[in-house]
Parts: sequence; structure tokens; C-alpha cells
Amino acid sequence: MRLHCEAEVRSCHLPTLGLKSRGKGVRAVVSLCQSPGRNELEPGARTEPGRRACLLVSTMKDKQGIRYQLRENIEQLFTKFVDEGKATVRLKEPAVDICLSKANPGNLKSFLSAMRLAHRGCDVNTPLSTLKPVKTSEFEKYKTKMVITSKKDYPLCKNFPYFLEQLQASYCKLAQVDMRMLYLKNLTKLDLSHNCIKALPATIGDLTHLQELNLNDNQLETFSVPLCKSTLQKSLQILDLSKNKIKALPVQFCQFRELTNLNLNDNELIHLPFKIGQLTNLRFLSAARNKLRNLPCEFKMLSLDYLDLFGNTFEKPEVLPIIKLQVPLTLLESCGQAMLSYRIPYGPDIIPYHLCQDLDTAKTCVCGRFCLQSFIQGTTIMNLHSVAHTVVLVDNMGRAEAPVISYFCSLTCFVNSSDMLN
Repeated sequence: MRLHCEAEVRSCHLPTLGLKSRGKGVRAVVSLCQSPGRNELEPGARTEPGRRACLLVSTMKDKQGIRYQLRENIEQLFTKFVDEGKATVRLKEPAVDICLSKANPGNLKSFLSAMRLAHRGCDVNTPLSTLKPVKTSEFEKYKTKMVITSKKDYPLCKNFPYFLEQLQASYCKLAQVDMRMLYLKNLTKLDLSHNCIKALPATIGDLTHLQELNLNDNQLETFSVPLCKSTLQKSLQILDLSKNKIKALPVQFCQFRELTNLNLNDNELIHLPFKIGQLTNLRFLSAARNKLRNLPCEFKMLSLDYLDLFGNTFEKPEVLPIIKLQVPLTLLESCGQAMLSYRIPYGPDIIPYHLCQDLDTAKTCVCGRFCLQSFIQGTTIMNLHSVAHTVVLVDNMGRAEAPVISYFCSLTCFVNSSDMLN
């Protein structure tokens, strides 16, 4: 019986000596083995698996492993975080803690149950492993990092190691995301840069632990709305979409509330999502060498450490505003504003789907109110240093200013807007 995990063996005497453990496990194969006794070596001798079970901890550096007796030798089992694949086995002799982590929770529970039986001297109802060195191939199956930088090294006939946490597949001429990658549930970093990917499958959102996604230098033209609504909203922190052909990002893109780094350099962006102010954790934003003509009003709500908008074709503010104001407001407009202002829950199971879309894409006035179809739109100049500590010059004249599109709910709000934005 074997368990693939990370293991750290530390002495229980360290605290009394004023020492600390390094607190980091290494990839290991922990085996529940049969340790033969003297009588069991004789022909016809009866074996007692439970009485002779031992624990063998093997690593890449020590494939022979270190053996620990189990019968009446477990002082305590710490299983509070077993559902997260973590547990600690405290032995009496030698006085050590064997800390297990990054294990499959189901396998870990079965392994701990077998250890309890071995500790009591009972027969273990699972075949025990033999006391043999672990092969290198066993560790290869469970490695956590893989780097592929050429097409000839790309695996075509075998699957990716299931326990991968970091995967880079660059310069492989991939035309689409390999569906085998979507089964790597432990992935935290996925690098698919320098390929030929034209679209992202919505199922990439099933990688619930993904924190960093690099799609630099591909052929993406759009960013799918279903992907914006996936579980990546809660995990994705770093996103690189530079050197693609993206013309616009959907307003739902701003649901990636955990984003801290966003790279949009060298695309064909005409505008940024007008709800970009919802990216409250964003600290690094780079959208250089695009076709941006202005910025949305909610841009002023960002709090950035670094901002790069160099090489965009920003236009001068329009003198006359665009008026789409309906007086009095329609009942639909008034109800929509009320639902958003009072944060009333809504969904396609409550109201028609097209109304959900209107509420999702509602504009925000500079006064803080919401507007759907009735508004006045104007443009003003904004000093980018008000939202970022470091600003790469917007134009060759050394100016760090850009035009900002603002939406105004009423004519009275429009008259006073210049004071609010400057």
C-alpha cells in the first residue's frame, strides 16, 4: 500500500532545543510494508501482516527509504486537515513527527485507517508493499512541475502527470488548448505562451486552483464570457494576454476580482471594459501599444502601483456630449436602477435573460448612481497619477493624462461633473 505525497520528518525534540524545523516537505512515496520477523523467514512459518507492518518513507534522494515500526508505536494522529490532503503521524520511537501533505484526501484516509490497524496489531485488510527501493519512474508520475519548450518534446502518446502544479508548454505550435490539461486539477500556473491558440475553451475555468495564466504571443481575438463567469473568478491573480489580436474585452471580464497583474500589451484594444473599477485588487496594469482612444469613467476607481498606456491613440475630449436621456424615465429604467442600488438579487430564473444582461452591463454615473438606456455621455481629461504611483508616459510629449468617458444620469449631474473628475 503506497501513498504519493509530500513528506517531512522532524524530531519532536526540536522545540525543547530552541530549534525550528525547515517546514517544507519533499516529494515522497510513503509505503505500508511487510517487515518479516525471524520466524517468518523459516519455511512454512505463518505471517502476521498486522504485527509486522512498518512505515517506509522514500524520496528521490533516498529511494531505499527510512523504516519505522508501527505496532504500538503511534503516539497520536493529527487529522484535522485530512480533507485538504494533510495529516501528521507522531511516533513514540524514534520521537518524530511525519508530516504528510498534498496527498489525495481519499487515499490518505484509507492509508491512515490501515496505519491504525497496524498500530493495534490487527490484520490489515489491504495488500502490503514489499521492502524494496522505490523506482525513479514512481516519482516521475507524481512530479509537480513540467517545462516543455519545443514541439518535439510535447507528449503526444502519454498523459501529463496528474499531480502537476506548474505546466509550461511554449513554442509547441498549439492551435488550441490541449484538453488533457483540463484534468490537471492541481494546476496553479499554466504557461501557454508563444503558440497559435485562437480561442480559449470555457472548461479551462474548471481549473479551480489556477492562479497564473500566461497566453502571451498567441492568436486570440476574443475572451469568452463563460470563462469570465467560471470559478477562476476566485483564484486567478496573474493574467498575461499580451501580443494577441484582442479588440475588446467583455464587461464580464471585470468579475476577475482577485486579479493583481494584467498584461494587455500589443493587442488591438479599442476600449477597456467600462466596469474596470471593479478590479479592486489590481496593482499592475499594462495596455501599451493598443488602439485605445479613451478610458472608462470607472478607471478613476483603480488603485495601481504601475500603469503603462504608452503607444495608444488617445483622442481629445469631445466638446458636445452624447445625449440619450429620457424624461421622465421609463418604468424599466427606474426598476433597473432600484434593483442595482438596493442590491436586489436577480437571475435568469427570476427575470428574463435579456434583462439580466442589461443589469450586468449597467453604466455607473460619476455621482454613483446607475443608468441603463437613459444617460448623458461626456468626455473629460484625467491625470493618471491619481490612480497609479508609477505611470509610463502616455505620449511622446511626456504627459500622463488621458481622456475619460463619463456617464451622467441627469442634466444636473452633467453640469457639475467637471468638478468631480478633476
